[in-house]
Amino acid sequence: MKNNYNLPEHIQALLETTPKAIDHAYDNLIRNSGYVPPQLDLLTDAISALSMGKNILLKGPTGAGKTKFAETLSNLFQQPMFSINCSVDLDAESLMGFKTLAYQNEKQIIEFVAGPVTSAMQHGTFLYIDEINMAKPETLPLINGVLDYRRTVTNPFTNEIINAENGFNVIAAINEGYVGTVPLNEALKNRFIMIDIPYLQGEQLKQLIQTNTRLADEATINLFVKLSADLINAVSQGKIAEDAASIRALLDACDLSTVIPPKRAIVRAMMDKLEEDREREFVNNIADTLF
Repeated sequence: MKNNYNLPEHIQALLETTPKAIDHAYDNLIRNSGYVPPQLDLLTDAISALSMGKNILLKGPTGAGKTKFAETLSNLFQQPMFSINCSVDLDAESLMGFKTLAYQNEKQIIEFVAGPVTSAMQHGTFLYIDEINMAKPETLPLINGVLDYRRTVTNPFTNEIINAENGFNVIAAINEGYVGTVPLNEALKNRFIMIDIPYLQGEQLKQLIQTNTRLADEATINLFVKLSADLINAVSQGKIAEDAASIRALLDACDLSTVIPPKRAIVRAMMDKLEEDREREFVNNIADTLF
């Protein structure tokens, strides 16, 4: 397998020798790469942990690229990846699956439809749990056994004990301090290797814009990179919320700027998402100095 990250040979060997899914039924769930790491250590450390069968927890501000990082790991390992998007409505059925009526030889039967946890375990694939701290605290203990050395879970709907196949790994992501989130309890947190995902800046952000948006004009790209740096600096000083510096929103603005004026693209993709007039005005003032 080849990639353009110039990984050390021993890390490349881990990618090639780590167990893969037991069949090719879900090859369509092998995700695209595209994450541009600010430090190569982020990738090498994540690859090392996953190759040992350890779970990793990606922590960082919204729009920093945590999901794209997980997708890149799926691509590098050539492993399909099932996904769970956590919310207060997440329940056992969302994780494990559900029973439904079906027909077999013209006879009505009760059939179990596997959820993302059971599917990933049974097929030996990656499992991505997004915004894990958005789930209700009483929901996640169901999969504690999935996340530790046991790699097993009892399906509450079938009483089947499911043992994870080789290749099964868990990647989770967390945004701390947001409305609707709850602190992870220590028992859950201790089941993960923590990897802090920072905002992309400078040349890495420029490369990301060039490869992931339609914007090709270098001068305009440089202005968006400067805009991002100014917003991240404002976040670090507590002047605006992290949402205002979202890289995801910045990329949307870059795309829009190819067909509408950049300033208006910033308004649509970035400013109008902010709740406070003070923050919108702050972003507007920074944008006015550049565009």
